[in-house]
Amino acid sequence: MTNYHVTLQAPYIVKNVEDVEDAIGVAVSNIGKILNKKNMEYVDIDVGLTICPKCGEPIDCVLVVARTAIVGILLSMKIFNAESPEHAVRIAKSSIGRALKDIPLEIVDVVEV
Repeated sequence: MTNYHVTLQAPYIVKNVEDVEDAIGVAVSNIGKILNKKNMEYVDIDVGLTICPKCGEPIDCVLVVARTAIVGILLSMKIFNAESPEHAVRIAKSSIGRALKDIPLEIVDVVEV
């Protein structure tokens, strides 16, 4: 049995925001509240990055249109005593998915620790 660090990404929609910073703040806060209610303080929350098509630099994964934003959120956690990387992903998706119902989760990274 091995320990893994699993990172998943999730889209989160935020309404009535002024700008990118506002959208990020609201998204991270809301996700944090949901996870804390389920006693999942051990899940790390961060904003995803994407590559700017014009300059090639990494930028926050946020799109704001008409005061509505979609924010790419990274959720990471350590999984202990998993049988394989695939098993660790299943555990992470199950744990986080129960708290974040109706929010799709996609694997970003699995690292053995």
